[in-house]
Amino acid sequence: MPLFVLRRLLSFVLTLLATSVVVFAVLELLPGNAAQVILGETATPESMAAMEDKLGLNQPAAARYANWVGGLLQGQTGLSISYETPTAQLMAERLQVTLPLAVMAMGLTVALALALGIYAASQQNKAGDVGVMTLSQLGLALPNFWLAILLILLFAVHLEWVSAGGFPGWTEETGGGMVEGLKALLLPAMALAAVQTAILTRVTRSAVLDTLREDFVRTARAKGLSRRQVLWGHVLRNAMIPVLTVMGLQFGNLITSAIVIENVFVLPGIGRLIFQAIANRDLIVVRDVVMLLAALVILINFFIDVLYAWIDPRLKAGHAG
Repeated sequence: MPLFVLRRLLSFVLTLLATSVVVFAVLELLPGNAAQVILGETATPESMAAMEDKLGLNQPAAARYANWVGGLLQGQTGLSISYETPTAQLMAERLQVTLPLAVMAMGLTVALALALGIYAASQQNKAGDVGVMTLSQLGLALPNFWLAILLILLFAVHLEWVSAGGFPGWTEETGGGMVEGLKALLLPAMALAAVQTAILTRVTRSAVLDTLREDFVRTARAKGLSRRQVLWGHVLRNAMIPVLTVMGLQFGNLITSAIVIENVFVLPGIGRLIFQAIANRDLIVVRDVVMLLAALVILINFFIDVLYAWIDPRLKAGHAG
């Protein structure tokens, strides 16, 4: 197991390094002048020269990349042009909204999808299976931003159970609190979870049905175990490999796809930050936020790989051999 984790950790570091090169190349080395993009076409030569000096554009590309990566390794990030604040501080503030939103959406997705997928597999070709598959098809067809608007109309405008948008904060000093904060994130989490639940439900159903056809399932039934005991005690764990793969991809997708939902609900999260940075031509914020999102996705996949070995010892044994 330690060797397996070490190999995955090395892969994580190399992937992160390659990602940093791609992010830097896209924003720094493509044709065009970053200072010109930030200041606009009407910028004077003096202001252009000052901005280039501030961004370090008068240095070679390799030196700029080394300074950027070296600063990240030391916990130092660039200074936002728009906010005059280190990007690390901006991202830390916004992640207090985005990460709980993604975790809440993922919790709803996993709870609903596993229950519906297992139920559909146990009722294969029956009314319950057809009903779940029909709902999942509907969930796949609904754009999450359109569903978000419908949720606002129903629960905020007509029923007036929650506010239509905004975030009160996690503390009473900001006018909110834990309960108020969770209420503000509930509708956005539901909007984000709808499509992901539909996808994971179908994957769970398929994985459970494939596992039910294995020889060890027939052996367990022959020993006298009930269908429920076989399903929850033997089938589910062996069916979790493809499910975990999709869950890892979905959690990363929930973080990155929050850009649209956070703007619909006016949430001060990481998605709204990058949207505002693009609008303000703040390329320093864009670069660091994109790198952060990429690092989170890679980190999630690293943990999923480690979970594989815990769930399926054959992977661990294979790497050890």
